[in-house]
Amino acid sequence: MRANVERKTLAEAAASLERIAPTRASQPAYSQVYLRAEDDRLVMRATNGELDLELAIPAEVEETGALAVPANLFGQLVRSAPGERVALRESGSALELESGAFATKLTAADPESFPEPPEVGGEVARIPPQAMVRAISTVRYAAAHEEYRAIFRGVQLELYPQRFRAVATDGFRLALYDVEGAGGEEVKLVVPARSADELVRVAKDASEPLALRAGSGKLAVEGERFRMVISLMEGTFPDYQRVIPGEFVLAARFEAEPFRQAVERLRLLADRQTQRVDLVFSEGKVTLGTEGEYGQGREELVVETEGEVPFEVSYNAQYLIEALKALRGATRLKLSGAATPSVITSEEDPGYRAVVVPLRV
Repeated sequence: MRANVERKTLAEAAASLERIAPTRASQPAYSQVYLRAEDDRLVMRATNGELDLELAIPAEVEETGALAVPANLFGQLVRSAPGERVALRESGSALELESGAFATKLTAADPESFPEPPEVGGEVARIPPQAMVRAISTVRYAAAHEEYRAIFRGVQLELYPQRFRAVATDGFRLALYDVEGAGGEEVKLVVPARSADELVRVAKDASEPLALRAGSGKLAVEGERFRMVISLMEGTFPDYQRVIPGEFVLAARFEAEPFRQAVERLRLLADRQTQRVDLVFSEGKVTLGTEGEYGQGREELVVETEGEVPFEVSYNAQYLIEALKALRGATRLKLSGAATPSVITSEEDPGYRAVVVPLRV
């Protein structure tokens, strides 16, 4: 193998693969990055048994070939290389790396010992990359963090003939995002939230529709410069539709950013355990307040109200902030009751819905 690659491009690809390859692994191959020079590109791949990522970057290839080297060390060397370009040369059982005045030689592993790319089923959909990135990144915050919550730590991807949906919930809040006009075979797939994060990172710069393939408990997402294979989560995602209320006693319309900033200010003073912030709606305005060990806070905002006023409700401030974070412009908070789920929607981004359960006080 003999190839010359732009250092910045190589460093970005190596960083993506380092996140996949663990530094300590049960199988030696899992801590390596596989390199293959072919045609006018360098193919790089890493796997950890649950997530497999292959990237292809432009390269001047003088001689084809393949080998595997430690992912973490390779990434660090490329990032610290002094030159604009990096030369990679296979030398016996080693990889010679040169950039500017720097040169090193890394012991390489037999590329034949690196696991084969996972086999996945047939194509189930083609989704515009920005639509998928927007959907997943918008709902990701609602996935659970606790290990014991199992399926709640995933993001469910739902495909329909003319619609694509991403949804996440931790049992206390829910976020879903619909993309109309893009879909495929009707199927539901639960992707681990951390794998969804990596998918967003690699797909955000794609320009062509992403091909989705599913089968054997795996999802493959293929773009013009990458292929990611994700092991799907086992189990049944909760029936979230039943917690979305259809009737409301009050609806408030406001600008998302000023409202979110007000909640963030009050959160600084809120009780650290509950992060409680109280909202008192009256005709044309809402008064936000909180009280904690460091003091009290209060702020009044102009809103448009429709329904029962006055009306008082309390929320976990962090839940409100995260539900509003992706929104800009006119937003609606629709309340079904003081202790039953509330729904947040955006007039500028109608695909988004969030459900937040008020605090019981």
